[in-house]
Amino acid sequence: MRKKIVAGNWKCNTTVPAGVELAKAVTEAVVNGGDPEVQVIVCPPFVHLTKVVESLDLGRVKAGAQNCAAEAKGAYTGEVSAEMVRSTGAEYVILGHSERREYYGETSATLNKKLAQVFTQGLTPIYCCGEPLPVREAGTQNNYVKQQLEETLFLLTEEDFCKVVIAYEPIWAIGTGKTATSAQAQEMHAFIRGAIATRFGKEVAAGVSILYGGSCKSSNARELFANPDVDGGLIGGASLDPADFLGIINGF
Repeated sequence: MRKKIVAGNWKCNTTVPAGVELAKAVTEAVVNGGDPEVQVIVCPPFVHLTKVVESLDLGRVKAGAQNCAAEAKGAYTGEVSAEMVRSTGAEYVILGHSERREYYGETSATLNKKLAQVFTQGLTPIYCCGEPLPVREAGTQNNYVKQQLEETLFLLTEEDFCKVVIAYEPIWAIGTGKTATSAQAQEMHAFIRGAIATRFGKEVAAGVSILYGGSCKSSNARELFANPDVDGGLIGGASLDPADFLGIINGF
């Protein structure tokens, strides 16, 4: 039975003191009223991680980083290695987020190096994939996403692939005024699971959690999570509001 997962990506938001208070509020909400069957993860900025981990009930809420370096250590000014992430007590790392790809030029080659670092440190990657608006309008989204997978995750051994969480981001529906429907989310998630089955087999595909990374809120989480191939969400803005985040967690 694959995991139900709701992961909050705080992005470049909150100071350390505010992040600690948010972590405490999320923990309290989850412990007192969260679905115990859902794995909850919060991914604050790097500088928050140690303090946030100390503020969480790690039995109910795990911590993750939003990125990590492609190298293990060395003269890479400004980088944060997977080993450093692990040393904070975090257990997850978001890799390949659309904002990292678009604003910082992350490529499949870079992500393969980061995946290797994450696995070396025993962390769990939350690997993001998804298509921009021109690709969706051209109707070639399936090929686009499949290529992203073939250039990265599908190069892994089956053992390593089974450690991955996937997040589908409909980039074309984020901040564009266009909306991805629940049916469109299910369609892509089912396609991704089918591609995994072709590469690794049906049993492996059935065990991989695929999260929805579009504009998921407490108001639409239940509809999205009712889809058979949507196993949770990678949540942006709504994860900064404990009540809204809890509504999403309880959306199954």
